[in-house]
Amino acid sequence: MSSATPKQKIFIVEDNRFLAMLVSEKLRSEGMEVITCFEGADCVKKAEEMKPSLVLLDLLLPGSIDGFGVLSRLRKSKITKDVPVVVLTNLEGGEDVEKAVKLKIGGYLVKAHTSTAEIASRVKDVLEHKDKLFQLADVSSSPSPTQDNVEEARSKLAVERSLVLKASIDKALVRPEELSIITLVDELVQYAFFSRASDIHVDPEDGKMHIRFRVDGVMREMFSFQKEIQSEVITRIKVLSGLRTDEHQAAQDGRFKVSIEDVGDVDVRVSIAPTYYGENCVMRLLADQSEGFTLETLGFSGSNLKVVHKAIRKPYGMVLATGPTGSGKTTTLYAILRKLNTPEVSVITIEDPIEYSIKGIDQIQVNPLTNLTFAAGLRFILRQDPDIIMVGEIRDDETANIAINAAMTGHLVLSTLHTNDAATTLPRLIDMKIEPFLVATTVNIAISQRLVRTICSFCRVPKKLTDIEFENLKEFMPDSILKGKKSFFYGKGCDHCGDSGYRGRVGIHEVMEITEEIRNLIMKQANANDIKVVAVKAGMKTLLEDGFSKAMEGITTIEEVLRVSRD
Repeated sequence: MSSATPKQKIFIVEDNRFLAMLVSEKLRSEGMEVITCFEGADCVKKAEEMKPSLVLLDLLLPGSIDGFGVLSRLRKSKITKDVPVVVLTNLEGGEDVEKAVKLKIGGYLVKAHTSTAEIASRVKDVLEHKDKLFQLADVSSSPSPTQDNVEEARSKLAVERSLVLKASIDKALVRPEELSIITLVDELVQYAFFSRASDIHVDPEDGKMHIRFRVDGVMREMFSFQKEIQSEVITRIKVLSGLRTDEHQAAQDGRFKVSIEDVGDVDVRVSIAPTYYGENCVMRLLADQSEGFTLETLGFSGSNLKVVHKAIRKPYGMVLATGPTGSGKTTTLYAILRKLNTPEVSVITIEDPIEYSIKGIDQIQVNPLTNLTFAAGLRFILRQDPDIIMVGEIRDDETANIAINAAMTGHLVLSTLHTNDAATTLPRLIDMKIEPFLVATTVNIAISQRLVRTICSFCRVPKKLTDIEFENLKEFMPDSILKGKKSFFYGKGCDHCGDSGYRGRVGIHEVMEITEEIRNLIMKQANANDIKVVAVKAGMKTLLEDGFSKAMEGITTIEEVLRVSRD
């Protein structure tokens, strides 16, 4: 009777413990034996003891011995000199790979766009041909990095991580006796992050505790736990946030940080309130994803972008972003600030809360306990010699008056208002007891916006409207916008988008430049409809038109445009 084939032994040298865990699980599922090592100094001795069939080696190891040092020592050892090595490198790995090839490697993989399934496939392929190490001319590698496949691979890795975390949370549901509240809260936050959620809702009900995520602006039911653990979960979140654990009848706000491997720290803003079924909790994830946002990437059309650039280049006046809560107004203002922020100007903001920190800008947090309101903060800022001021929101008459006067006296003022469209912004300021001539002379531009979900690029497919669908669409969109267009796109759903068909969001905009004709209407205290008619004649695209243009381009769907733009 022949003995069973021994398992292939894989030795993983990788300092990213989460990635090492994912790869280990994948290789074990393929029937291999896996040992991991996280620091170069320990690895050569462990490799000699293990006598692996293959080494999977990260070139950029921290510490005194990096991946090249490990590879060099593996080749000098009599025990490991002929063991195949597949190296993991970064996107700027061209020279690194050439250097590694001279030390005999059996292939390389670019970590940023390679899934664990592809790593396992490469490992099996090299093991199959381990009698011959590849030379420089035919080293098997990942495809050349491009923006598209890097994004796809990052998404794949996020999907894999989220699946691992979801499996762990599901296990806690099945086996509550093994549940660790500390681990559960940590995994919920990480799972939300990799699911691209902006908020986590912990909602108590009669006999249950529901966990919901807000992804791309839409709520999704994720988990349902036994009511018994509700108080423990809330208490754990209070401890992390530095809140009172003995207070159950008052609303409390706080924040904490969670460290996510290979990502960094993610700020979590916490709001807890007493409800009929006990305390609830909403956690907002403030990962600084706005760092990469610019005016050019926020969805402004070419014509709208020109108008915005013209308005923000003026040394004084007001730039107003309007729309409902969660429409991306603050992100737009941050993008403008980043464009204007140079060493030659002084930029100061007053915000509630400060969503993201921006280097080179003085940001002040509103604090009602010390009477630091928007109005009081704005008065203080004017004594700080600013060139550009951002007021998080104009909420009352006093703040509006100070902001208008600041804009009139040589400052560029950025702020937000809650109005339905760009034209309504001007009468709204007059309602806040601002003289019409001041509104007419200080406001440079009003930007009304909404956020629409973008079609998932991984599952986007064409869609042609039927005659009946097209006729129904005419009820909501005029022929002047439709122009007989019937070909669009939609997302059929995949792992990358959580089967929703949407992945990410983009802005649709209504950008109104204050022309001489509109100034005259403001002076006459014309209503919003009259102002809008004149703005459209001057070339302003409405929200509906801008959204329809993006649907025609395959960026979003008609359903999304109608969902966010209809009154």
